Amino acid sequence: MRRTIQFGFLLIVLVGVFAIGGNCERWCPFGGVEALYSYLHEGNLVCSLGTANFFILGGVLGMTLLMRRAFCGYACPIGTISEWLHALARRLRLPAYRVSPWLDRHLAWLKYGLLAVILWFTWQTGELVFRGFDPCYALISRHGEDITVWAYVAAGAVVVGSLFLMLPFCRWFCPLAAVLNPFSRFAVARIRRNAAICRDCGACEKRCPVDIPVAQVVQVTHARCIACLQCVESCPGHRARPLTWGSPWGGRTAWPPITISLTVLLCTSVAVAASYLYPLPSFVKTRGTAPGQTAELSLRTSNLGCRGNANLLYYFLDRDDMFAVPGYLKVEAWPGPGAAQVRVTYDPAQAGETFIQQAITEPYYEIAGEQWRMSPFAVEGYDPLAEILVP
Repeated sequence: MRRTIQFGFLLIVLVGVFAIGGNCERWCPFGGVEALYSYLHEGNLVCSLGTANFFILGGVLGMTLLMRRAFCGYACPIGTISEWLHALARRLRLPAYRVSPWLDRHLAWLKYGLLAVILWFTWQTGELVFRGFDPCYALISRHGEDITVWAYVAAGAVVVGSLFLMLPFCRWFCPLAAVLNPFSRFAVARIRRNAAICRDCGACEKRCPVDIPVAQVVQVTHARCIACLQCVESCPGHRARPLTWGSPWGGRTAWPPITISLTVLLCTSVAVAASYLYPLPSFVKTRGTAPGQTAELSLRTSNLGCRGNANLLYYFLDRDDMFAVPGYLKVEAWPGPGAAQVRVTYDPAQAGETFIQQAITEPYYEIAGEQWRMSPFAVEGYDPLAEILVP
């Protein structure tokens, strides 16, 4: 079941990126982490990201609180590729290595430092700085101009490392793992060991892909558990159930493994559905204080592909010439290819729909720079030559 889920998610990613030409970054949970500060602080998102990142992040956090880091063990493409490469290497009889527990503990801290560096530079520059080094982006992108040689170097290191070590990137370097670990630490589900019937053979520890000392604990509450259940499957006394998967208060009642797969699918499906049913604007900017009564105007605007153009749209609406929109102004936009959705909230006592459409499309003479700025925008259903209305 787990292999089927892994294959399904990897196939969706590959078809979405290479066959359909979709933007995989807009569905990456780590994108929600990178974009959170700028969205809360400035009301906009880093280009290439969307509010779907927040919904997917919420879904992943939800499944982590229930099933530990099941996302890493079932849905993450880099985790799947790394794990399958390691399995292939075993079939080819390549040597496998395990690091010592001491070294493993110290290497595990690297992902927290990497997370801090990534977030600092992303929030300071407003750009996806990790993209230039991201092995996942290198492996499942269309290899455009924004791919750097360092991303390929990192991807190559993950590929080679996965042949000899189990999940090296996921265990020691993945910044998303650093985000999920605090939630996974207090997750509901866990492996329980019945010491009375356990043979203490250590088979479970040898099979664990993240080197958890399963045979030495009563309950596996380690944050790095990916809910793969390989320890349960490898137990020679599994019929007597010395190892079970379930809740901490469930006694000896074990949950069937399918509960993990269903939780992963449910949380992912709910997150995707919510992103379409309740689309949040990826650009929000406000001027002034809202009056007692406001009006809204929804528009379809061309040439609104990213945050930069959304800021330019607000620049035209916030102009100070004869086409200025007086009073309160709030702009919400969903930048994207083609005609993008824009919602403008304004004071109906001071402005109207035509004023707003004019401000978007009319040229603007910038007094400070002594130059004309031509508007790159067109509003569906509005002809700027049909009527000129000065507020």
